[in-house]
Amino acid sequence: MWIYQKKLEFPVDIKCPDVRMAKALLAQYGGPDSELAAGVRYLTQRFTMPDDRC
Repeated sequence: MWIYQKKLEFPVDIKCPDVRMAKALLAQYGGPDSELAAGVRYLTQRFTMPDDRC
């Protein structure tokens, strides 16, 4: 099975957190127009193609 250890590869020291930047990054990763949403759309479109080209 998998053993998950929640440790970063490199140490991170945040001196001044920026909430606006964090919200912008979160929107890019998980929002409706994000890269993740686009990837999921591409994966699900292959099941609705009218022919067997792919």
